[in-house]
Amino acid sequence: MTKMVPLAEAVGMVLPHDVTEIRQGEFKGRAFRKGHIIREEDLDRLRNLGKEHIYILELGPEEIHENEAAELLAAALVGPGVEYGNEAVEGKINLVAAHNGILRIKVEALAQVNLQGDVMCATLHDYTPVTKGLIVAGTRLIPLVGQRSMVESTANCARQAGGVISVSALPSLKVGLLITGNEVFNGRIQDRFEPVLREKLADLGSKVIGVRFAPDDVAIIAGELGNLIDEGAELLVTSGGMSVDPDDVTRQGIIEAGATDIVYGTPVLPGAMFLIGKISGVPILGLPACGMFHRITVFDLLLPRVLLGETITREEIARMGHGGLCRQCTSCRYPICDFGR
Repeated sequence: MTKMVPLAEAVGMVLPHDVTEIRQGEFKGRAFRKGHIIREEDLDRLRNLGKEHIYILELGPEEIHENEAAELLAAALVGPGVEYGNEAVEGKINLVAAHNGILRIKVEALAQVNLQGDVMCATLHDYTPVTKGLIVAGTRLIPLVGQRSMVESTANCARQAGGVISVSALPSLKVGLLITGNEVFNGRIQDRFEPVLREKLADLGSKVIGVRFAPDDVAIIAGELGNLIDEGAELLVTSGGMSVDPDDVTRQGIIEAGATDIVYGTPVLPGAMFLIGKISGVPILGLPACGMFHRITVFDLLLPRVLLGETITREEIARMGHGGLCRQCTSCRYPICDFGR
């Protein structure tokens, strides 16, 4: 139960919730903390914040305060690799990444939480690369006071799902690179792929253990892929030779090497001629020449998932067309953008 008291009569009362202050373009935060005892000198500031009345709360056994609700929800929502603070601020608790990795969201379970109406949880997108300490979600009870049974039921559903929000640490894989193309193999031009790929893989915690070069020859390409696997490669990445040009035979070389589960072509730009498959159980990613020109391509969207051990199907790739058009911004901000979302 709540009762309103005129502000002029509220001196000496205890605030039952945080009071928020917003100064456009300058500040949004807590002006008064829950539990603050109102003083005479606070009245003008409270009026400036639009307060003419103060609530008195007398909660019954079936009711729950926003702060307690946020704590219950946060505890139920978190999965492995996610942490949260003990104190709700302005009725909300933020969930943060406990370590670097890939954010995973159980999207349907999240929808069920938000269908309850009086509770909410907002997250970053599923599969977003995150760093330790990054805020990945926020949760709260929307009204100041809610029904305890509803909050507890919602929290129980999230717990039964095994948590809704988690961060998966990426394993460190041994990666073999195969750079194809007569122009590079014969020394006519300098390869630009290797440093780019080394950096991308290192950023995700994996290490290049071998680099091979092959001309536009199907048998040689197939043989070098086999050599990289023999050297212990747990992931293969090829560069170039994926277009429709008759000299581009990397895809044929991958097939010759015994590749299975091949998906060639994606509804993503850049990266339409990308290939994914497996050779003797080792995942292989065929990166077209756009990977040398564009900072971010479909390779960057799928590489983390492959590192996590996922098998990417044709149906999943087909769905990537929605959001699969890169804006080609002058200054790339990926993953803080809508590419691949």
